[in-house]
Amino acid sequence: MGGGIPKQFIEINGKPILRYTLEKFQLCSDIEQIYVILAAEYVNALSEIFVKEWRITKFVRAIVGGAQRYDSVWAGLQHLGEDVDIVMIHDGVRPFVTPRVMRDSIVAAKRCGAAVVGLTPKDTVKYIDHDHVERTMDRQRVLLAQTPQTFARTVIMSAYQIARKNASFSTDDAALVEQSGGVVAVVAGDWKNIKITSPEDLIIAEAFLQAGMRCE
Repeated sequence: MGGGIPKQFIEINGKPILRYTLEKFQLCSDIEQIYVILAAEYVNALSEIFVKEWRITKFVRAIVGGAQRYDSVWAGLQHLGEDVDIVMIHDGVRPFVTPRVMRDSIVAAKRCGAAVVGLTPKDTVKYIDHDHVERTMDRQRVLLAQTPQTFARTVIMSAYQIARKNASFSTDDAALVEQSGGVVAVVAGDWKNIKITSPEDLIIAEAFLQAGMRCE
């Protein structure tokens, strides 16, 4: 994104992106607890802000993340209580997630043990090798994965333990379940559920907010 501030703290209309995201989970009746994974320098300062200023009453604790995404997720998983049955892992910079997506993900994870949210591509998808096309993919069999990705706690814990033992990680949590032999259900995503990672995404997010797009 550029600049000296982590992208989840960039403000849109005077509010940090992360706050928009946390408010979606605060408002969803299916969510009981919220854990936030942060860089070490933000943990103490933000823990009070989440509750006192942002009114995220479901917030449990902030956890220091790691060098890679999978290190951060693993750190979060280790702080969950044994009474937690379903775990939802979500990017802090996807502030337009909807209750429908969350609810459907939970239902699918309860049924199959794991669920990934995703979309069928609008564009033609080409499989390439360096600078040339090897073949054209069937769009109906390709998924653009989003978050949240939702799991039975025992399933995702086991997948991470196997991945750590074999040093075989991915940028995607569901992939760890796949490589451990688990079944991952597909949940229909939402085109508004963008991941804000570039200046162009900020323009889109501002347009969504101006159009009054909220959780439906």
